[in-house]
Amino acid sequence: MIQWFSRSNDDPTRKELTRRGFELGWISEQTRPDMPDAKTIKAKWSGDEAIMLPGILTTAIAQYAAEITHAHQLMEKTLNGDEIAAQLEAEPYASRLAPKFPLISSVFEEHDEQCIEKLFFDAEKNHEVIAEDLWCKASWLSFHDDDASMRFRFSFGMEGYEDVAADPARQNLASELTDAIFPESAAITEHPSLNQLLENMIGSKPAYTERIIYFNAPNGGAQMHHDVERGHLGVVFAQMHGSTGWLALAKPKLMDEIQAFLALQESEAALIKVLPDIDAQHALRELAKDRNKLSKHIDAFDHELSEALMDRCPEFIQHLFAQGYGHILKPGDVLLMPQRDIKNCVWHTVFCLDDEPGEALSFALRTR
Repeated sequence: MIQWFSRSNDDPTRKELTRRGFELGWISEQTRPDMPDAKTIKAKWSGDEAIMLPGILTTAIAQYAAEITHAHQLMEKTLNGDEIAAQLEAEPYASRLAPKFPLISSVFEEHDEQCIEKLFFDAEKNHEVIAEDLWCKASWLSFHDDDASMRFRFSFGMEGYEDVAADPARQNLASELTDAIFPESAAITEHPSLNQLLENMIGSKPAYTERIIYFNAPNGGAQMHHDVERGHLGVVFAQMHGSTGWLALAKPKLMDEIQAFLALQESEAALIKVLPDIDAQHALRELAKDRNKLSKHIDAFDHELSEALMDRCPEFIQHLFAQGYGHILKPGDVLLMPQRDIKNCVWHTVFCLDDEPGEALSFALRTR
């Protein structure tokens, strides 16, 4: 059970929710959730509910302490302006990448202002190229000057255009490239209990693709979004270091809660703070009256009206925590989020709860 507070006190368990300059309250975990059984996990997944597996990776994380330290050092040097390519050409990375994944080039994409550096690799076997255009892209999570949150994303081909699900061979090689740079990935991929739970949940052995390594920093984290992509069943998110706060709920429930909140008398004062323009307030209320229009608005790239509510309104954040959609992830915790389709996917938002960046793994889940 997560409790939300409007201000802090002397309770050391309270964690501040601040993101990109917006103060969104404080939360405290009153009790740690129990580990759900396999039947409950399967039912929740089928019902488009986020599922927390508390502490399932705790022992595995201890086995990768050195690799997690290396990842933290890679992140810190990148924040300090060191080129990632030069870091990967040194140990411990050089020997893990060779001879299978030669680094071909690195670029600084001028068209993507959030890009830090994008690195391209080939995949080789017996000194012959078996795949080209694999990449690892380091990016900022936002444009906010005081948000140092960043991610390392692994994939292949033309970003944003290529249907990655159509080429499972290169998808798998991009996953192996992730293993070479961040070996702590095995805490998920080689975990017997977790994989057995997931196999029971999806009815097939799991595969982990389109991998992202997150470093959520103070004043940062991801805004409310979904991760629907063709061929993927959902997301497996594992906290390796540090802690994060979450809100996660299926899109139909998110729309329910937007409508329920806007029907409350206190929503008027809350809206004035995040949408001071009276026409914008009226426009959001009109959208909320029509679920079809609200659904299309939320899915649109530019959804400033609902974004103001979902990502910058403390009272709406409080409302979602009060309805039980909140989670606090600590090292060893896993959060499963089904992404069945655009109509039913679990939307989620993330807050850093520490004074320094923490590491997390976010892997797309599909059948093997």
